[in-house]
Amino acid sequence: MTTSPVQGLRRPSRRRGRIAAATAALASFALLAACSGPPKSGTGSTGAEVKLSASTPPARGEIDSFTWAVYAEPPTLDYTVAFDYPQNTILSNVCESLMRWTPGLTLQPGLARKASNPDPNTWVYDLRAGVRFHDGKVMTADDVVYSLGRQRDPKNAAAWAQVFQNVTSVTKTGPLQVTVKLKKTDSQFPQYMATAAGVVASRGGVEAAGKDYGTTGDLACTGPFKLGTWSKGQSIELERFDGYWGTKAKAKKAVFRILTDPSARTNAMLSGEIDGGYLIPTESYDRLRNSGVGTLWFGEGLSTVNVNITNMTGPLGDLRVRKALSLALDRSGFVKAGLGGAGTVTASLTTRAAWAGASEQTREAAFDGLPPASQDIEKAKALIKEAGATGKTLTVATSSIGQDVSLLATAIQAAGTQIGLRINLRTIAPNAFTALFTDPKAREGIDMFPLTYYNSITDPLDLLQNFKTGAYMNFADFSDKGYDALVDQATGVYEPERRMRIETEMQKRVAEQLPWIPVAEWPTAVFLNKRITGAPTTISYMYHPWAAGVGAADAGATR
Repeated sequence: MTTSPVQGLRRPSRRRGRIAAATAALASFALLAACSGPPKSGTGSTGAEVKLSASTPPARGEIDSFTWAVYAEPPTLDYTVAFDYPQNTILSNVCESLMRWTPGLTLQPGLARKASNPDPNTWVYDLRAGVRFHDGKVMTADDVVYSLGRQRDPKNAAAWAQVFQNVTSVTKTGPLQVTVKLKKTDSQFPQYMATAAGVVASRGGVEAAGKDYGTTGDLACTGPFKLGTWSKGQSIELERFDGYWGTKAKAKKAVFRILTDPSARTNAMLSGEIDGGYLIPTESYDRLRNSGVGTLWFGEGLSTVNVNITNMTGPLGDLRVRKALSLALDRSGFVKAGLGGAGTVTASLTTRAAWAGASEQTREAAFDGLPPASQDIEKAKALIKEAGATGKTLTVATSSIGQDVSLLATAIQAAGTQIGLRINLRTIAPNAFTALFTDPKAREGIDMFPLTYYNSITDPLDLLQNFKTGAYMNFADFSDKGYDALVDQATGVYEPERRMRIETEMQKRVAEQLPWIPVAEWPTAVFLNKRITGAPTTISYMYHPWAAGVGAADAGATR
């Protein structure tokens, strides 16, 4: 989410406008899932190959419990506001969605056994029979209508509300069938049904919990685990749900320990106090990799590290200044120091794996001719001089939340200083840094800040639509009417190859205009000690019931 805590905090596609053009429909959901998954490896700045995999070896037996580190305590586990790493890492094992994201980052049926698209503006979800909630009640179409309705209700301030902005109705059309009607064709909506946006909870259970839903007691969901003891500030326990409709979890209990300090998390893994965790601090990669107590794995994160431009009313409003900063950045140095050598320098805001649903020709076209990712100080100096920006001052937000944040901010300062700019660093407390994503006042006086963006679906449009006029993550108010038209056009095309050809043009436009400055691709990292195995290595863990597969690495182990 792979990234530092706060950098992962963003609301992917939930507050963005999408107006799609009507287009011919496809007969089935299959084409939306037509992606081949992540690449097998990537090369870091040191030249060493970082092997990527979809999963760790399968478990060889059951265990009583395992412990997992999370960097922060979720404020709530209500699925309507599950927009960040801690919430989704836990919730994905308790609450399930209509569709499912696989460890290979493809889509498959979830609580819906089938999704069909009889016309461009209609999606029909046929539900699995006999699925039970944790309280023993059987899931019905009424529960689905209610659950999606909570996302759409303005009173709930749901983080996923924008996924439903094109939805006109969600109705029960059979005991186990729900039909969604759209205002206009929306290629993104059915894909988001594999995220927390598509979660189904028991209407009776949610209503019984009332205002306490998500903070205490039962979450009224269907997953392989149910919520157990929540010791505030310390840990959250999940208990195996033996009435689960799918494959039973390998562990009887999963315990999530809340460890806010990166060093404390690392030390707990090294000592065996914690069995594993995602979001490994980059400064700990080598210690964990060489510890001998377990294995550090890498998988596709669909994540890019970027410099988010938040103010175009000053010097950064001149494209030449943005281009100069991009040319002056030492991306290789940052990858080596800030990402532990595990990333890959890039001039693209999207990852290559996000384009897996496209043909090879379209994938190559998306990356062909992008601006260089290599450093060119002399050219950058010339651009600054030409723009009349020599001596101008810019402010970059930084934080101690992780070295990926602090070192990228330092790299921006070094780049600007070399080419004649004055770069001030404004240090912000980790909790306050979060506000940069949600509060315009928190961004006042700040021109840039480090941002890692992860896709919630395997589609470049998830990121690229951030630059539409008025989009939630468009902090600098970048506006290009031609680009807006391309966003609408791509949103209105279901077939991946056709849609991604449009997205290729979008990719080139943002690469030229630099509303964000791309820096590196960053894989997901997960550490497992020798006792356990079975966790996926990709970012699928955000919406996939990953903990169900975690079990004993040794067939004889039961602890």
